[in-house]
Amino acid sequence: MKRDLISIGDLSREEILAIFRLARELKEKRREGKKHELLPGFILAMIFEKPSLRTRVTFETGIEELGGHGIYLAPADIQLGKRESVGDVARNLSRWVHLIMARTFAHQTIIDLARAATIPVINGLSDEEHPCQVLGDLFTISEKVGDLGGTKIAWVGDGNNVCNSLILGTALLGLELRVATPEGYEPKAEIIKRAEELGRPPRLFHDPEPAVVGADFIYTDVWTSMGREEEAEKRRKVFAPFQVNRDLLAHAPDHCRVMHCLPAHRGEEITDEVIDSKSSIVLDQAENRLHIQKGLMVWLSRPSGP
Repeated sequence: MKRDLISIGDLSREEILAIFRLARELKEKRREGKKHELLPGFILAMIFEKPSLRTRVTFETGIEELGGHGIYLAPADIQLGKRESVGDVARNLSRWVHLIMARTFAHQTIIDLARAATIPVINGLSDEEHPCQVLGDLFTISEKVGDLGGTKIAWVGDGNNVCNSLILGTALLGLELRVATPEGYEPKAEIIKRAEELGRPPRLFHDPEPAVVGADFIYTDVWTSMGREEEAEKRRKVFAPFQVNRDLLAHAPDHCRVMHCLPAHRGEEITDEVIDSKSSIVLDQAENRLHIQKGLMVWLSRPSGP
């Protein structure tokens, strides 16, 4: 039976930890210069409706290091749902390649690809979730703290796709999450409900200062996601009190680390002095996208249960 990664909520706690173990092993082998071609001859089709630095480079590098090859499919190459139906694209690719990664606007596109494909489909980003990013983030946090029990994370900013995945990922692993957003920009209600069902919903705030008190990590992201550029000016005004800066960090413990999924709009959601400080682990996050996605591709490609 094939496996997909549409939502981080598709995984169990045990499966996330298994992917972490694979990522840790592959990271160590890479640092030691040892070959780790666990997917020899595998072909990864990479569908992009949105541009990307980290997603493209980490997936393409990752599949090459695993002994396979990546095929980049730009927005004009396929035109999902326009030139050809999503289902037909998935069925054709299933005859040629071994894995599909898609970075799309609509989350439904990922769902439709996975339903029609007979090979694993990975959500490289959609308007609802960014599971690969958050797997890498949680892996990074685990490297910093070891035992995840009792870890506190404060999300400051927009209740966007990264926030949605973080809510589900922290619920699965039992981490404490506080989410501070302006009123009207909270995470989706259905995501909160899923986290409640998993037993660890986030605490919601409309003021960032109490959210970061006692936090081990503060995480932020751009205030305006791709596809919502017409809202940028309005959002800059609404989100101004939610900037991650030196004053906000003064309310957090000295050991608190700062996270951002990148790219950053410096001077908006985060200041230069914070993102470039010793507290920042944004480059560790970026590096770990490579290792966690390699672990994910290997895990998805291995036979699952009946």
